[in-house]
Parts: sequence; structure tokens; C-alpha cells
Amino acid sequence: MSVQKQSVSFTDTAYAFAKELVEAGEYPTVSAAVSGELAKAKAEREREHAVLEAELKRRLSLPLDQWDPVGEATGVTQGARAHLATMTQKA
Repeated sequence: MSVQKQSVSFTDTAYAFAKELVEAGEYPTVSAAVSGELAKAKAEREREHAVLEAELKRRLSLPLDQWDPVGEATGVTQGARAHLATMTQKA
């Protein structure tokens, strides 16, 4: 695995957390703690993405007679259009 050296800044809280992980023996260094926690966050995002993708595929595989109606398609963007109109008037 290659290593990229990079200078980064952390809030006091984030740095304290990384140091706590090192002091607890979870990681040998602050750098390893940051890398390890980023790897955990990435894995969690990938897991959430896989769960969402599986659910979408499951729902899309349902026969059309099992789909629930969502209403008129014309109203789908009505709220967003009203919000944009309000923002335009303020500008």
C-alpha cells in the first residue's frame, strides 16, 4: 500500500478523538487513527449504498400491479417550484 504524505488541519475535538484512539491502543499513531477511521467511514458508506441499491432492485422487480400509486406526476415538483419562485422574488 502506498502512502501519501499530506498536511491537514483538524478541529480540537477531532484531534482529541484521534489521540484518544491512540491512547486506547486502537491505533499506533494519530496518522493511523485518521486513516483507519476514514477507511471505516468509507466501508460504511459503501455498505449503505449496497443496501439502497439492493432495495431499489427489489422494488423495481415487483410486478406493476404491486406498485403503490404516488399521485399525479404534475404535483411532484410543485413544492420545489414554489420554493424557487419565492427565492427569485427575494433576489
